[in-house]
Amino acid sequence: MDASVTPLRHGGLSLVQTTDFFYPLVDDPYMQGKIAAANVLSDLYAMGVTECDNMLMLVGISTKMTEKERDIVMPLIMRGFKDCALEAGTNVTGGQTVMNPWCTIGGVASSVCQTSELIMPDNAVVGDVLVLTKPLGTQVAVNAHQWLDLQDRWNRIKLVVSEDDVRKAYLRSIDSMARLNRTAARLMHKYNAHAATDVTGFGLLGHAQNLAAHQKNEVSFVIHNLPVIAKMAAVAKACGNMFQLLQGLSAETSGGMLICLPREQAAAYCKDIEKTEGYQAWIIGIVEKGNRTARIIDKPRVNFGKVRRYHRIICHFFFLNMQKFYVIYMSWGEGTCL
Repeated sequence: MDASVTPLRHGGLSLVQTTDFFYPLVDDPYMQGKIAAANVLSDLYAMGVTECDNMLMLVGISTKMTEKERDIVMPLIMRGFKDCALEAGTNVTGGQTVMNPWCTIGGVASSVCQTSELIMPDNAVVGDVLVLTKPLGTQVAVNAHQWLDLQDRWNRIKLVVSEDDVRKAYLRSIDSMARLNRTAARLMHKYNAHAATDVTGFGLLGHAQNLAAHQKNEVSFVIHNLPVIAKMAAVAKACGNMFQLLQGLSAETSGGMLICLPREQAAAYCKDIEKTEGYQAWIIGIVEKGNRTARIIDKPRVNFGKVRRYHRIICHFFFLNMQKFYVIYMSWGEGTCL
């Protein structure tokens, strides 16, 4: 399961908890804090839990930072984490800070729930369909953005993608990673989801295999469609398939929900999430009779999707030597899933 579920001694309640941390992957400390908090909360949402009662923050301050870097970067990371917690309707009430060779950020999310608030991830049935609520390719986009400053790496991909394409994909990935899966979890209850998990470090296929392995019924998952951030499939291929994106093994950070829904409910779920948030969700596969495995077909359809509402991504690019913060606004309307 994505979170620990502990029955409490009193009142027929359960304590649902999860913890996670990782290293910075974007160059905006505020957004990095938001991504970290969204990633921690996502494991609660995968269990259908939409109300988080408390968060703790776990921070590792790099010993390699100068005092000036530390005093600017770390407060921004912490503020981003706290702001995301507030967006999720909860508060950060404590935590731990340590000195560490590498900067780390993460936390703990806790919720006290009734049984009805949980969706146990083991009830998929033959005939269900698989829905994914965020596009794949966040790690590819982050790496491609870093390669803009590494000539040898950039030379490997510049024939298939422009610098503008990379920057758009990078901003799209930040927007996706910082977006809470809370609405997706709420709609799981409305549309009678049978099982779910969030797609993170093991990639789409890795998490699908883990989810399939824990089903009560003898079922298997077959994935036909892969929604990918625009141009990132080409970037992954140009890199010699080092990411294994189209094989479903590329790591994601704060990825979407992979949900088993009744076939008759899935389309309405996708329409509802788009109406509520302005983001697309995709039907990507089916649940069939099998031996609790998951696979991606040999030639899956790569879908770039559409964004039907205008979204604004805000990045706080900063320069320590100038002690200034620059805000870049980017908007797009209906078109490819940037």
